[in-house]
Amino acid sequence: MASSSGRKVKQIGCPAHPEAHLIEDYRAGDQICSECGLVVGDRVIDVGSEWRTFSNDKNAADPSRVGGTENKLLGSSDLSTVIGDARGAASFTADGQSKYQNRRQMSSSDRALTNAFREIALMADRISLPRTIVDRSNNLFKQVHDGRNLKGRANDAIASACLYISCRQEGVPRTFKEICAVSKISKKEIGRCFKLILKALDTNVEMITTGDFMSRFCANLRLPNSVQRAATYIARRAAKELDIVPGRSPISVAAAAIYMASQASEDKKTQKEIGDIAGVADVTIRQSYKLMLPRAAELFPPDFKFHTPIEELPQL
Repeated sequence: MASSSGRKVKQIGCPAHPEAHLIEDYRAGDQICSECGLVVGDRVIDVGSEWRTFSNDKNAADPSRVGGTENKLLGSSDLSTVIGDARGAASFTADGQSKYQNRRQMSSSDRALTNAFREIALMADRISLPRTIVDRSNNLFKQVHDGRNLKGRANDAIASACLYISCRQEGVPRTFKEICAVSKISKKEIGRCFKLILKALDTNVEMITTGDFMSRFCANLRLPNSVQRAATYIARRAAKELDIVPGRSPISVAAAAIYMASQASEDKKTQKEIGDIAGVADVTIRQSYKLMLPRAAELFPPDFKFHTPIEELPQL
């Protein structure tokens, strides 16, 4: 058999039966002639599994020795060796030091990335964020880390800010307080890293609106759809169409709109209940509500069924 370069390539076959098909014995690593049983080749690589799976055995250790999936974001492609705990006298030197150390198998850069990726995954898991957001956060962190744009900032703070930005970019924003609740970093530090990352990477995020949080807040408060629709309508009218709450954050406006809609319905919620879910203080809700109350008649949707008339809404 000749190759495209003109060199002859030796083809494995049975001398007595050159046209016979060869059978590959993966367990033994042999190639056998189907006609006479002659072993015509060895050292065949076994591409099959080397273990059996016991799906019902919860206490069995993972028999896989191939490791996790390759991570393209790491410089070593995540193919570094991880050595188990040293055991026995042969694992230690005469002065008691371990002969085999994992630290030497991974660069400091990859170690920082690995720790950050693990922290992002943990935070995302705590607030039930999908894998797409985790992947975007990992990519953001990798860009910041490689560009050395935030020197002196803690990696955990950068990771938290990357998660916050990814939520915004994926259209499922979370508040700073929600990210702060699952992170070890303060809200102020996450906010600083957030601004620095946007500037360093020359990127931007969509402006958050009251509608971004309304369905989630109402669902957590177990409010019916009628109240959620009314609160969404009230927030949009107050913030955009009538401009009653200038300078107020969308989160505080959404919380005040939920308070107003719930107080007019039979499913009433207190400022504290709403504040705990929205992550805003009672006084913040009260300030926005006071601005909206004088024009409440213009804020409710026309088809809203009042359980409590506008005139009897709480006068704070």
